[in-house]
Amino acid sequence: MAIWSQVEAFVGVDSGADHLLAASVTPAAVIGDLDSLSDHARTTFADILHEVPEQSTTDFEKALVRVAAPLIFGLGFTGARLDHTLSVLNVIAQYPQKAVILIDADDASFLARMGQTTFQAAQGTRVSIMPLGTATVTAAGLQWPFTRTVMTPNGFTSPSNVALGGKVTIETDGPVLITLPRALLSIAAQAAVRAG
Repeated sequence: MAIWSQVEAFVGVDSGADHLLAASVTPAAVIGDLDSLSDHARTTFADILHEVPEQSTTDFEKALVRVAAPLIFGLGFTGARLDHTLSVLNVIAQYPQKAVILIDADDASFLARMGQTTFQAAQGTRVSIMPLGTATVTAAGLQWPFTRTVMTPNGFTSPSNVALGGKVTIETDGPVLITLPRALLSIAAQAAVRAG
């Protein structure tokens, strides 16, 4: 699933607008405190800048609360700095009504909200289930299944679990992040929208 051909609009989040500019993509908006936006991007996108100068929220949160879409792909929000990655995960847990997929070179991660999330995965597919808060979780269709198990960020987690092949079902009453290989982005997208 190629992201560029699947989205209806792009939003530059602060200096993310510079990456869009370099790719010759005009965003629908540029949102953030704009403290790291280049002068060139600031001039080019002057008519679509939405500066939010307060510092009590991150640029990711500033954009997330201002974007309405059935599915949001977040690129460039993981990997570079651990503190930023953790902050993004914190924000996702705070806005469970938003269907967001975080994408990097290797992974596609989305929040499984209250109830049941299902998807198909080939045998041997990596399926990580990581809590972003306290959740009671049942996971089936995996090499290491578990039933009504309390998961917490500082307790039980299930990184690098493995699909048996076929239907994977994850039932939760709290926020858990499901991570699949990026090659399964289309499956992650379908599951994230259903979860939302």
